[in-house]
Amino acid sequence: MALLCGSLFRSSHFSLLSSHLIGNLRVCRRAVYPQSSWRNTIRTSVRLRASLSGRTTSYQIYSKATAPLPCGPVLTPCGHYFHTSARLRALPAPLIWMIIKPLQKIMAIILGRSIRKWWVALPDNRRQLVRKYAWQKRWHLAGGAGVAIMIVALFLLTHLDESPLTGRTRLLVFSKENYMEMAALTSDAYMEEYAELLVPVTDPRHQVVERVVQHLAQRNKDIPEVSDISWTVHVVQSPSVNAFVLPNGNVFMFTGMLEAIADVHQLTIILGHEMAHALLGHAAEQASVSHVLELLSVVLLIAIWAMCPHDSLSMLGHWVQGKLRELLFQRPFSRKLEAEADQVGLQLAAKACADVRAGPVFWQQMELRDQLSGEPTLPEWLSTHPSHRNRVAQLDRLIPEALELRERCVCPALPATDPRDVFSKSVRVLLENTREQRSEGPERGDKPLLTRSPTSVPTRLPAAFLAQTALPSSPDADHLSKGPVPAAVPERVMAAHATATAAEEGSQHVLQSTS
Repeated sequence: MALLCGSLFRSSHFSLLSSHLIGNLRVCRRAVYPQSSWRNTIRTSVRLRASLSGRTTSYQIYSKATAPLPCGPVLTPCGHYFHTSARLRALPAPLIWMIIKPLQKIMAIILGRSIRKWWVALPDNRRQLVRKYAWQKRWHLAGGAGVAIMIVALFLLTHLDESPLTGRTRLLVFSKENYMEMAALTSDAYMEEYAELLVPVTDPRHQVVERVVQHLAQRNKDIPEVSDISWTVHVVQSPSVNAFVLPNGNVFMFTGMLEAIADVHQLTIILGHEMAHALLGHAAEQASVSHVLELLSVVLLIAIWAMCPHDSLSMLGHWVQGKLRELLFQRPFSRKLEAEADQVGLQLAAKACADVRAGPVFWQQMELRDQLSGEPTLPEWLSTHPSHRNRVAQLDRLIPEALELRERCVCPALPATDPRDVFSKSVRVLLENTREQRSEGPERGDKPLLTRSPTSVPTRLPAAFLAQTALPSSPDADHLSKGPVPAAVPERVMAAHATATAAEEGSQHVLQSTS
């Protein structure tokens, strides 16, 4: 029980105590050992210093343990002030894992090699005793292995999560907050790396990417994951055909990708695909699966280095184990995430009133570009991404559903001409003209043969569209206007085919908004 000294009650300023309790608070706690009646008495002194009419008022509060405290002077100088310090920030869990990842491999190699050397150094009789002991304790060892398996299974079950947009059950070891911190560090690293290559914000290429990103975010603001992210655009001057979006909303678009895109519909679909990666948390999910596979492979790695008779064979087994894990688990899982991003990205583009039929055309353009440039193409089972042909087939299956979603979002009607038909006819004309040139021979100097170069496929974003820098004035009144044809073929070939030309006129449209 706490007793308040009489001086506290006699104070004329007691009524003001509650308004000054936030003053400097000093507490000291010490044991008092005077006479026997005071043994076991603990004195707690609380000093409240408040500014009352320009003076300092002190109060003493006491708590007793076994006996009442006597009257008399009990003021005691106190030792320390309470204060708050800055919160220590730990490193993000993914970053810690990236640091530990090579260390655990090294420890597994050292442990496995040590076990092998210990076993080789044992005499034959000792080896026989070890085998006999292991056989006698086989049920204990099996029980321990079973408990370990149960612990791993329990860990996996308690870290299952549901994908926010698709509802798919997934494994998520790292939390969203931890990965956001990691994304901030990654973003800073990319900004430092591309500092001298960033296109100015006044550049038309930056402005068109900014417009499309903001349009996608505006039309999909009903999705909490979209509205919670602040999207920031960075265009990098690089010939690389690449684009990516970090989990914190930083969009990096390379000018090489803009050169490979034919119109704004393809740009919307590509950005929707990359934004879908961020919305679905694919980076955290992929890191989680990789983390679990690395931990489980440590046991196999120890066994390889312990059982192989020579270091060379151990290194070979180590390499084979890593490649099998990559080919059987990591790369198929990466292709699965890419297919999911294609599906969600197409839905985001459909809600943004883009012509979703342009999606398969882009990947057909990429396939044609690779063939004309002579670049070697890896088989799909060796790649982290689906092949262009499989992507085209998947998007073709998803387009009817995406068109229904686009219609439900009160988007303007699309032209009757399908961009996929335009592209097919254009490629057919291109092949016919090429065969004619080859059959007529080199004497036809006015029609040179088509060179196998990527420059023969002008798939650049039109300058007319890049010049349009005004943002949409209303997300609910989008309409389509004339624009470039989404086909990756020379213009002279398009002009040579009347049907393709008519189809081109019907499919020329880009995304705009009016108030």
